[in-house]
Amino acid sequence: MVRSDVRGDGGRPRVDEPGERDGDLDPKEGDSSGSDPKEGDSSGSDGDADVRVPGQGGRKRRDGGGGGGRGRAKAAGRPRRRRALRWSATVLAVVILGTAGAGYLYYQHLNGNIKKEKLNLGDTKIAEPTPNAAGQTPLNILLIGSDARDTAENQKLGGAKENFNGPALADVQMLLHLSADRTNMSVVSMPRDTLLDIPKCTDPDSGEVYEALTHVMTNQSLERGGPGCSVATWEKLTGIRIDHFMMVDFSGVVSMADAIGGVPVCVDANIYSHTSDGKGSGLKLKKGTTYIQGKQALQWLRTRYGFEDGSDIARAKAQHQYMNAMVRELRENATITNPNKLRRLAEEATDALTVDEGLGDVAQLYDLSTELRKVEPARITMTTMPYTYSGARVVPKEGDAEKLFRLVREDIALDGKDKKKTTTEDATSDDPAAAKDEIGVLVINGTMTSTLAPVAGRAHTVSQLLVEDGFAKSSSDSATATTEDKTVVRYPSAELEGDAQAVAKALGIPLGQVEKSTNVSGVTLVVGADWREGKTYEAEKEDDTTPKSADALNGANKEACMKVNPAFTW
Repeated sequence: MVRSDVRGDGGRPRVDEPGERDGDLDPKEGDSSGSDPKEGDSSGSDGDADVRVPGQGGRKRRDGGGGGGRGRAKAAGRPRRRRALRWSATVLAVVILGTAGAGYLYYQHLNGNIKKEKLNLGDTKIAEPTPNAAGQTPLNILLIGSDARDTAENQKLGGAKENFNGPALADVQMLLHLSADRTNMSVVSMPRDTLLDIPKCTDPDSGEVYEALTHVMTNQSLERGGPGCSVATWEKLTGIRIDHFMMVDFSGVVSMADAIGGVPVCVDANIYSHTSDGKGSGLKLKKGTTYIQGKQALQWLRTRYGFEDGSDIARAKAQHQYMNAMVRELRENATITNPNKLRRLAEEATDALTVDEGLGDVAQLYDLSTELRKVEPARITMTTMPYTYSGARVVPKEGDAEKLFRLVREDIALDGKDKKKTTTEDATSDDPAAAKDEIGVLVINGTMTSTLAPVAGRAHTVSQLLVEDGFAKSSSDSATATTEDKTVVRYPSAELEGDAQAVAKALGIPLGQVEKSTNVSGVTLVVGADWREGKTYEAEKEDDTTPKSADALNGANKEACMKVNPAFTW
């Protein structure tokens, strides 16, 4: 993880740097981490000049469509069909729910709309999580927004002529986490200006190898072979295994908002997102709650000038508010059961999608939607990665960002409403343990972290502790070094559970850190980063509350209201 000695989370306006793309993400609203005098819409239009078709930024289409397909110009009379809303996690809730309802109408046609690319282009893959007692595992989906300006329509909408036909950037990235038990959902937004390390990625079509980069903006990942490099980048930073990705535009969201009669949003003062030199989305609302749809919804999701400090952080908050309201409307409003409306929405949704092969048809999307709809709005939590400023950019906030990532990795609900773990998890196994001198134990060094090398000889040291305690068959694997946040004891089958617990008890390791795993052939102790030194294991009592700096917003919160910058009131 990139560290910074810069403290505080204040919304400091950002300053453009030499060589920065003018008009990225929002040519009317500037760069995403704060005010940017260079960026903006050169036309001064209504805020629609910021749409790029996902996954095409100067790269060959993966579906063999060449210059056709979704890149073709639209028929006259429908100039707004492709006016995409600002990328945000709204798309998942909307697109999936709409597609699922309409999938039966013309399955093969809709499948043909969906574009597919490879999931992960990096060299390192994160191991699959251990299933819970019911055999369930979490589901992590990366939502990506491309800023491609590679067609006549995109160029018209996106402005910034100097960027026409240039490489696409991942200007919005959000990780959606669905808990293993399907009771709760978390979303983590990452500012596009986040500085981090991008791993080596290989383009699956051309075979071109993009060597690793250090301390660069996260949005560059998309241009290094495709969305699979963005996936690899997230996994490297967070240690979270990502199961799927979705790149989308927001034309389907506009149609959905119209179909359900709009989405309620709130501002604490009259707002007009417009500057004297033509920047701004053009959003104009009165103080209080307004149901927005169509063009206004587009403007809301694109607004930076006018919300709080004018940064992309504030824009993410507005997107979170919109997403939560949209989900509530979709669940509560029954007006979208009309087959014709659903068919139109399904067309928009599937035509906008670029996904990994695991989500490449309507049936798979339907299955996903079924899982997502199990979560009530009150168990949805929207957050932004804790950050601090590093010059004009941001970096993950030391401590808080890693804590947020750990909560997601360990499938801990960000709303703090997880049921208390039952005592059976820490109960002694019914399987009696063998005599100490008959229990075979393999000790592995897992003390390596993203910033620290493994402690040399650590596995041997701990193995000797077991030998001294009577575990004569304990041995260490000096050839293997891995990464494990917590020290853990794993066993492959029920008949070895008692043996594994005996090892844990001997070392003072909580029984909650003893787990069944098919990845081991016998009782295996992995000495984690929490035990890099000393002969006595001290289990840390971890704080599992969501950091305040993540600015969590609950999906059932109907009182959320965006703060308007006084310079943009009327």
